[in-house]
Amino acid sequence: MRILVAASLAAALGSPCLGRTPDPPRCAGPEHRQFDFWVGDWDAYDVDAPDKPAARVKVDVILEGCALREVYQGVNGLVGESFNIYDASRKVWHQSWVTNRGQLLVLEGEFRDGRMTLRATETTAEGPVLWRGVWIPTAEGIRETAQTSRDGGKTWKPLFDMMFRRHRADASEGNAGSARTLRAGSSCLGRLSEA
Repeated sequence: MRILVAASLAAALGSPCLGRTPDPPRCAGPEHRQFDFWVGDWDAYDVDAPDKPAARVKVDVILEGCALREVYQGVNGLVGESFNIYDASRKVWHQSWVTNRGQLLVLEGEFRDGRMTLRATETTAEGPVLWRGVWIPTAEGIRETAQTSRDGGKTWKPLFDMMFRRHRADASEGNAGSARTLRAGSSCLGRLSEA
């Protein structure tokens, strides 16, 4: 009954959803799914301390499958969030990372040879610092490394090396959460039936 009432109301208001085929998803291409291996609820460990979690990280598919949102909560008090999107017009991945310590890092790059590599230039009081972050899916989870260069890329120093393992409560779910997120709100009728 609720569906019939919602459909009648939408028709009376001139809903663009009724009487036409829904628009194809805007971010359905395979390039948009390249970073989906990161989606999930993770415990992140420094590779040098594999038994002590350094952070809890949650990555969700948002905006009807067009972006990923990361929420990072470090045991040291660092809290950060990133928004990640494939920019089809430029054919690059983009990440904007912000923290509770006032850091903004804008990274861009590509998925190639089974790994996501993003680069940035951070402006600091001492001069520009180049960043290179790499995410690699493994049998154990995801390995993320970061290196920085203060000499224009002549030499690189490791900044961190982390291993992401599924949070224990999430281990049996796999990527089921991402599939649910992608399906939610994907059609006009779906949105009407929830009204």
